[in-house]
Amino acid sequence: MSAPHPFRHCSRGCGWLLLALAAVGCSNRPAWLATAPQPVLAPTGAAGAPLPVTPAAIPLPSYSDPGLAAARAAEERSRAEARLLQDEVAALREQLASTSTQLAQARAAARPVSPEQTVAGAAAAPPPPPVLAEALARLAVPQATVRLDGGVIRIDIPADRLFEPGTAGLLPGGATILTEAATEIERVCPGHFIGIEGHTDNQPLPAGARGSPHQLASARASAVFDFLTERTALTAGQLFMVAHGPNHPLVSNATAAGRTRNRRIELVIYPERAPSRDAVAAATL
Repeated sequence: MSAPHPFRHCSRGCGWLLLALAAVGCSNRPAWLATAPQPVLAPTGAAGAPLPVTPAAIPLPSYSDPGLAAARAAEERSRAEARLLQDEVAALREQLASTSTQLAQARAAARPVSPEQTVAGAAAAPPPPPVLAEALARLAVPQATVRLDGGVIRIDIPADRLFEPGTAGLLPGGATILTEAATEIERVCPGHFIGIEGHTDNQPLPAGARGSPHQLASARASAVFDFLTERTALTAGQLFMVAHGPNHPLVSNATAAGRTRNRRIELVIYPERAPSRDAVAAATL
């Protein structure tokens, strides 16, 4: 009789032991088995092959995120500020170019003229009308300066000899000067158009005076117009008025003598003749 196998009864006991452990369940698993990390398995298909991961399965960033919205707003503000700075730079460049052009023109205008340039300019200017060239040699107006200016004759009368300071009121001596000037104009250039131009310096009007330098120049030209049409042979049809104020100085206003020179009334004789009184009367019939 053969001896019993040594593991025969052991195998039966082990089998019963495994069945008992299975019946007890996972609650009695060893601690090291319960805390072990569980592997994450990829999804598999019917045949057990892993399924491909599609883009839809990847979570996308949400644009409703407050942090992302704030970043986008800051970026838009930065772009707007950059555009604004570019516009300001362009405007400054245009302003600088315009200022440079004006400065160059002012420097050219202030550049002193040499005698050669003066002679060349006088030679290039058109000759005055013969009637005015002849009249210039015959005119003699006391207390005034008579000069040829291109195609016209200018009779410069100092305003301080005609008017009360800062006003348009004629002085007695001023009435005498205007009477003599009108007599000479009528004798040498009868019937010609005459412009009455009022000029002032660049200083404010005296205390108590009203208006502006232009208004004073206009008031003085009007006073001369009224005197010439009422007290001399010159007619309203051949006279007209211009108020320049301080816009056309003869010399610099930096000195008292220069300002006195610039305050003046100019009687400007034009080569054209005004219609005679008979022609005007015939035209109104």
